[in-house]
Amino acid sequence: MKMKTTKYPTVTIKKGRDKAILRRHPWVYASAIRAVQEHIEPGMMVRVHDVHGDFLAYGSYSPDSQIRVRLWSWDVAVKPENDFLYDRMKEAFEYRDRFIDKSTTNAYRLVHAESDGIPGLVVDRYNQFCVIQFLSTGSERLRDEICDMVHQLSQGASIYERSDVNVRKLEGLPPKSGVLIGEQPPSTIEILENGLRFNVDIVRGQKTGFYLDQRHNRELVRDFANDRHVLNCFAYSGAFSIYALDGGAAGVTSIESSTSAIDMAKKHVDLNGYNETKAEWLEGDVFEILREFRDRGENFDTIVLDPPKFAHNVSQVERAARAYKDVNLLAFKLLNHGGTLFTFSCSGSVTKALFHKIVADAALDAGVRARIVSWMSQGPDHPVSTNFPEGEYLKGMILTVS
Repeated sequence: MKMKTTKYPTVTIKKGRDKAILRRHPWVYASAIRAVQEHIEPGMMVRVHDVHGDFLAYGSYSPDSQIRVRLWSWDVAVKPENDFLYDRMKEAFEYRDRFIDKSTTNAYRLVHAESDGIPGLVVDRYNQFCVIQFLSTGSERLRDEICDMVHQLSQGASIYERSDVNVRKLEGLPPKSGVLIGEQPPSTIEILENGLRFNVDIVRGQKTGFYLDQRHNRELVRDFANDRHVLNCFAYSGAFSIYALDGGAAGVTSIESSTSAIDMAKKHVDLNGYNETKAEWLEGDVFEILREFRDRGENFDTIVLDPPKFAHNVSQVERAARAYKDVNLLAFKLLNHGGTLFTFSCSGSVTKALFHKIVADAALDAGVRARIVSWMSQGPDHPVSTNFPEGEYLKGMILTVS
């Protein structure tokens, strides 16, 4: 599988704006570019120079995006052609083999975009299917080569596309979804995660069908669930709830706004053979239901807050911070003495330091003394490259209160 050799048009960086590139950060913003040598097609590979004409990196060009160039190689001798992409893809697949016990888990991320050195590409595996997202013009331009490589390296898995996300609009790309190679997926695919069974809808489900990035954190919830009354907020299809039941919870109350997600969550209880009477499902708005619990004086031993992304960009951070504080404040007020809170933010624009402050302020206003047991992040199949801290979008804390 060969990438075509091309003549690289050049992009020149402004004086003093090459520091991030020299530190191997993979994004070059439009504001850092001084000149473009010639017309460049969307997704075409370019050669990035400083103002003196010295080589800095190779990258793919996105004319409609504020992230104008996504960098692939910083070595002048390592051009992004021939076997380059195949080697990167193979390395990403082999990296997962080191961390995934395939006897108990068959759903995990195979390629995590920039953190795996393949900008704008996400590949998730769900049993016999792979789901691909092309998130940049660079990966979009290589879609045929990428599909062939994923099919080969996954040993013949069917491939379904879920490039139906808003970030593609920023790249000037339309949404796309559908079968790329192999079979049309069924309405649900049964997967194994740490020995537990779940049904996943890769066609209509959130993200690529399941929140694979929370796999290790769900295990931590299981460890804190024995004989406890657990509240799972923003439950989606109930994965945290199932882990709590598996950990011996006395009872689990789950809140979710989607009827179809609750229906699937209930099936997961049966699928794993748990007592249905220990699982209560409430459909509605988490904020409203938590306020009702507070007013009725209800309490729980363990609470999980795993909300959707409240901030999609920097301009939404202030509003998101208020929402995160409100929901954490309510949770603190509902915890029993010695109770445990698992709280998360998947908003990349909300930094770890800001999230810490938000939760600390919520504890202060709730009148509780909260202690951090540990911080959490995404699992090792969603790695964070040292030169790309933006790859760590998921942050969470385990706290105990008194």
